[in-house]
Amino acid sequence: MRAAPRPAVLAAQAAAAVAVLLLLLVIVRLPWAGDLGMHAATVQRLRHDLVDPGNPLVDADTPSPYYSPWMLVLGCVARVSRLSVFVVLRLGALAGLGLLVTGVWRYVRTLDGHRAAPALAVLSLLFLWGTALFNWSGFHGLNSLALTVSYPSVFALGLAFHLWAWLGRAARRGAGWGTWLGLGALWAVILLCHQFSGVVASLGAAATVLAARPGRDTWLRLAGGVALALGVLLLWPYYDFFALLGAGEGLEAVHRPLYEDLLGRYWLVLLGVVALGVRWGRDRWDPLVLFFALGVVVVAAGGLSGHYSWGRALPAALIPAQLAAALEAVAAGRRAVRAGWACVLGAALAAGAWTQAGTLGYVVPRGDLPEAVAEKYRQPWAGYHWMTPWVRYGDVVMARAGRPARQIPAYGAYTVAPGYPDFFLPDEGRRAEAVRRYFAEGTPDGERGEILRAYGVRWVVAGAWLGEGARGAGLREVARGPGGQVLYAVKR
Repeated sequence: MRAAPRPAVLAAQAAAAVAVLLLLLVIVRLPWAGDLGMHAATVQRLRHDLVDPGNPLVDADTPSPYYSPWMLVLGCVARVSRLSVFVVLRLGALAGLGLLVTGVWRYVRTLDGHRAAPALAVLSLLFLWGTALFNWSGFHGLNSLALTVSYPSVFALGLAFHLWAWLGRAARRGAGWGTWLGLGALWAVILLCHQFSGVVASLGAAATVLAARPGRDTWLRLAGGVALALGVLLLWPYYDFFALLGAGEGLEAVHRPLYEDLLGRYWLVLLGVVALGVRWGRDRWDPLVLFFALGVVVVAAGGLSGHYSWGRALPAALIPAQLAAALEAVAAGRRAVRAGWACVLGAALAAGAWTQAGTLGYVVPRGDLPEAVAEKYRQPWAGYHWMTPWVRYGDVVMARAGRPARQIPAYGAYTVAPGYPDFFLPDEGRRAEAVRRYFAEGTPDGERGEILRAYGVRWVVAGAWLGEGARGAGLREVARGPGGQVLYAVKR
């Protein structure tokens, strides 16, 4: 093992530990943004019915890809413990973060044995992005993780790192049938837990196997593992995994932003691209180089063909570049070269950390932050807990598209239209049109009443403007919430 200045190793380890500690403190608060309501609603349904939970967002008996093995575990925890769904999600976040950190450590150790390598890898994965802040499920920057740490995507990505570490050792050492079947089952679980992270895991696995250049017996056992995985996917009872292959058309508009401002979001990763070039010069079969190449091909193909959902494979290009940048600081070569690279990497990490400094606002009160940091902080969404004294589990709520429809099901209620695209809901378009018509100005009270009756609506959430014009449609004001929102009861 190469010698390294002990203070430098300790500094890298301490910085990585502080970053992980920050994420642990964020879990205590569990800031609400993005898809948290969807995952809370999924746990709600499974807590009440593990066998046939129905649609997580609307009152319909349809399957859902959100009913994954990990959500099933959390649903069981919620059912047995009777803990709040949000407490269960915090426990899930702890497990997901633990899997991610230990997975990175295990995988990096297969690439480089230097003591500082795992810590530098964690720092690069968190901070080596760009200077334009970007958050999305399945993307592992510090700020993005702070908002998605309780999502299945983090759990699945953590499993992916463990898969790559285990797979690399199995391919190099010629493991037996049991190991390969276990790897196949693990791959299937990742795909079921978060399909997009499953694509990233698959590309990384392919690169790992190709880099090992295994013998004929290993390829045969690998085929057995793949066959087992396909069987698990086929037999999963909560939704048809292979039906999702036809769901791309409805997702393209949602994912088009993934291809915007690529330079601003990722330009610091170019340092990793340079490092990949150096690694390729050393070894044409380097696993990180192959991983990066596969990721770039998929993402580029998605952008050129208009399949923007393929942009969710971007982590398959980012992860190997970020890891390469970290490992080059401890790679073999002259000490002066390594020191110079470490200085450049440190500057890039500092720039990335400053871009994401607003994450501190999820732990420290905004008023206690320096003004420059406070300006980077983005206030999380307010919840709908103020409705819970009146709205019960299973009640149907008429709510606008956007945040209301995305958040209200987290508390056990249903909305008329889902807050997210739902490939398995056949009347999704009709439901969305009903919500649009209900809240449209000039819609007759009689038509509004028919819509409420058609979907069994018991409550309406809207702005105070609806009060004067809708009382005649059979509504009674019950409570007021933040942002001028009002809860109306539907008169029976």
